[in-house]
Amino acid sequence: MQRPYNFSAGPAAMPVEVLQQAAADMLDWHGSGMSVMEMSHRGKEFMSIIETAEADLRELLAVPPNFRILFMQGGGLAENAIVPLNLSRGGVVDFVVTGSWSQKSFREARKFCDPHLAASNEADAHTSLPTPGSWQLSQDAQYVHLCSNETIHGVELHELPDLKALGSNAPLVIDFSSHVASRTVDWRRVGLAFGGAQKNLGPAGVTLVVVREDLLGHALSICPSAFDYKTVADNGSMYNTPPTYSIYMAGLTFQWLKRQTEGDLRGIAAMEHRNRAKAELLYGFIDQSSFYVNKVAPACRSRMNVPFFLRDESRNEAFLTGARAAGLLQLKGHKSVGGMRASLYNAMPLEGVQALVAYMRDFEQTQA
Repeated sequence: MQRPYNFSAGPAAMPVEVLQQAAADMLDWHGSGMSVMEMSHRGKEFMSIIETAEADLRELLAVPPNFRILFMQGGGLAENAIVPLNLSRGGVVDFVVTGSWSQKSFREARKFCDPHLAASNEADAHTSLPTPGSWQLSQDAQYVHLCSNETIHGVELHELPDLKALGSNAPLVIDFSSHVASRTVDWRRVGLAFGGAQKNLGPAGVTLVVVREDLLGHALSICPSAFDYKTVADNGSMYNTPPTYSIYMAGLTFQWLKRQTEGDLRGIAAMEHRNRAKAELLYGFIDQSSFYVNKVAPACRSRMNVPFFLRDESRNEAFLTGARAAGLLQLKGHKSVGGMRASLYNAMPLEGVQALVAYMRDFEQTQA
């Protein structure tokens, strides 16, 4: 029996193979006599889990050796405070605001530093992206913050900016929560990347931070010890009890990602190829339809989060009711923008997008 297709923006669908493996391990992980939830985080069993997870993630994302991988807690929202506590030195920080999540980052940073709005797309309702050449960067910025994929508004920066070419020596900080592991990362242009796991990497509970080593050790005196990146790094993400089960589930997801292939492509390259195909299918259908509309400029449309609207919004509830009956779940848009949203994360197969397009076509025909 086919499981329903879950288009939730997060916590999101997970690969069936991962869920099946977790179910098989639930009462007894690898003959240990314990569930992962019952293990000491410092015992040899869990140490093997976290060490394997870190090694697999480093391989998948091609993380250079001069970056540290941290498994933290608090989600992306907490990182909006933790990043300036660690990197701002209480000085100027440049922000590129491109939607709801970067707006939250900008506002939170006011508590810890002097945030400067370098660019914003608010004037066009977050439906396009300001070109890097138009950013008003500060000469003395401690870092530049951007959200490289905005989950709510559905805009994605498909190429990370080269800050040095823009005249800035500041490190780039990216919130890649909603498209991590969906595409490759150019680490030459990044100083720190963070993201909650609950979209592409596993269940809610663990937050990934990938930080260049030279950025460690500069936390403000008011930074809690458990949030000091250097303390976390020096203790192998074990300064406080880590979210053990979420790390285990993320580790299973990393192994699943390593097994993925598309022709000669493997791992993240295979996922990027697959994600392009899924997004092109859905956007292509919406663009040819007179019944649905996507308002985002084509050049910056997200491959992960596709917001769309019925031109006659009085039919929204009927659309959602029919979708649920067809096994297409969690398509209601975020409350701040309305409409619909289909999240096409790594675990969503092409068949799920094909089923969505078929339903959208049938619904349009029945409403004509």
